[in-house]
Amino acid sequence: MTIDIGGDEMTDAVEAANATGIASTAGRWFHRRGELAGSGAEAAWETVVDERTPGWRHTGLRVSRLGAGESVALEGSIADGRGVERLIVPLAGSFTVTHSEGGAETVTELMGRSSVFSGATDVLYLSAAATATVVARDGGRFAVASSPTETIRPTRYIGVADVPVELRGSGASSRQVHNFGTPAALDAARFIVCEVITPAENWSSYPPHKHDEHVPGHESRLEEIYYFETAPAAGAPAEVTEDRAFGMFSAYSSPAGEIEIDAMVRTGDVALVPYGYHGPAVAAPGYDLYYLNVMAGPDAERVWNISDDPAHAWVRDTWEGLEMDPRLPFGSGVEKTRTGEHR
Repeated sequence: MTIDIGGDEMTDAVEAANATGIASTAGRWFHRRGELAGSGAEAAWETVVDERTPGWRHTGLRVSRLGAGESVALEGSIADGRGVERLIVPLAGSFTVTHSEGGAETVTELMGRSSVFSGATDVLYLSAAATATVVARDGGRFAVASSPTETIRPTRYIGVADVPVELRGSGASSRQVHNFGTPAALDAARFIVCEVITPAENWSSYPPHKHDEHVPGHESRLEEIYYFETAPAAGAPAEVTEDRAFGMFSAYSSPAGEIEIDAMVRTGDVALVPYGYHGPAVAAPGYDLYYLNVMAGPDAERVWNISDDPAHAWVRDTWEGLEMDPRLPFGSGVEKTRTGEHR
């Protein structure tokens, strides 16, 4: 069987992984906090993923921790031949963003949140024609999801009240999804961005699934970034510090390419999934798990279609009749919908 993964668009990643063998793919596609840190002019970023990352082409991620009053610039736009759309996502803290486009300057205040486990946050989408400077009000950290593009979509602020919140699965597969960067919520050029909270002992990104083959109406080609954070669950003893918290994440091969990740994940870790089945993401007992997903690919249509691993797809049927985990939703006053989707 021949799998269409986009010719030159995605074969760099396949050839690179297959040339070194599956034993080394975990080191290529899974990175501990700090391993992807910027240097020189990019030293403010503790994580940098973009088209310069070997085998990577369609998506990007940056994460920065800033002290009170500190700032970092988001440079590069269509005007200087480096068009990239961006979504600024506060992880902890509040931020002031001054962004420029077409000669006009605008200031947007991001209220943010105390942590990723506090519920949804407001976000700011920046068009490929915009540059920006982000200032931390009282100190904090934020992520910037990105995708290279020459297509301009309107810059847009999405308030927390307008973020679609879904409760997915049921029972031990209950999780909370914030869909601020999905096609239904955001008019973006290429990427699809969302975040997931998985309470302690629960499973998400399950059943394992893939999106590395172009099958119109059924599966789309999307490389994907997972950025993880973990924290002690509510009720944990005071002496249990955040650095003890962990979860688990797996990815494995499909006909599109060889990959194998079986990792204990902590705050700041990043998994890159160019192809293959991925999941589950598991929150260990006593610790909650969060991840930010950034997806884009070579297909013309911006759509998220997936195929479950046939060996495990039956598990979805076992959710029928089970109650949603009563610990959800995280965050007060959340307007939510419930679905049986996998993520």
